[in-house]
Amino acid sequence: CRVREVQPHGVLTEHGRITARWVVRATEGYSARLASSRRSVIPVYSMMIATEPLDDAVWERIGLSDRTVFNDARRTVIYGQRTADGRLAFGGRGAPYHYGSRIAARFDTHAPTRQHLIDTLVDLFPALSGVRVTHHWGGPLGVARDWHPCVGLDTGRGWAWAGGYVGEGVTASALAGRTLADLLTDRASVRTELPWVGHRSRRWEPEPLRWLGINAMVRIARYADRCDERTRRLPRPVGAVLDRLTGH
Repeated sequence: CRVREVQPHGVLTEHGRITARWVVRATEGYSARLASSRRSVIPVYSMMIATEPLDDAVWERIGLSDRTVFNDARRTVIYGQRTADGRLAFGGRGAPYHYGSRIAARFDTHAPTRQHLIDTLVDLFPALSGVRVTHHWGGPLGVARDWHPCVGLDTGRGWAWAGGYVGEGVTASALAGRTLADLLTDRASVRTELPWVGHRSRRWEPEPLRWLGINAMVRIARYADRCDERTRRLPRPVGAVLDRLTGH
């Protein structure tokens, strides 16, 4: 049932209060909907596209016939892989952050980001020019203020949490789950000694500073990528602002 509030050693739901020795928050980008973590982790949208199925000759031509998974070093981040039915699934960041950490189904698509992904895909793989893009979707990632994932425990309130994976959660969440299992059963292990255990990120700024800062960061990151594409050096003040906004 829907949880309205996380409380010490329990949660308040729409049907009443449930008590427990431990409450584990594993809601990632959706944590912003809980009063106890509204500024701990914010939702930043990542977007995907997928092409129509490609034949073997095209896969050979673009150098991905052996199902290589790839990304690159641009600041807005792109990544891609071959699907089981022969499509190229291609994703990236750059969609706007929504005021007040809002999450809504209508934000799961974003036409400008879709077109940017298509343009970037064709730029990387010119052989895909003219290939139909048949799917577009997205969703919110959890981002901590210093972009640092964490696993934590508050024995006084009976709370445990993990998250802030910034889109790296497929493997990170599995490791976090095993780490939480060790912490909750008071079992020392190599996992409980990892540097993300007990890490505390400072809270995100209140609105409207949060909205202004995050969307400024997106624009600056795109500008920095354009500088790299044109082999121009990124102005030092711009790099310093970008590092500050991303917690580096």
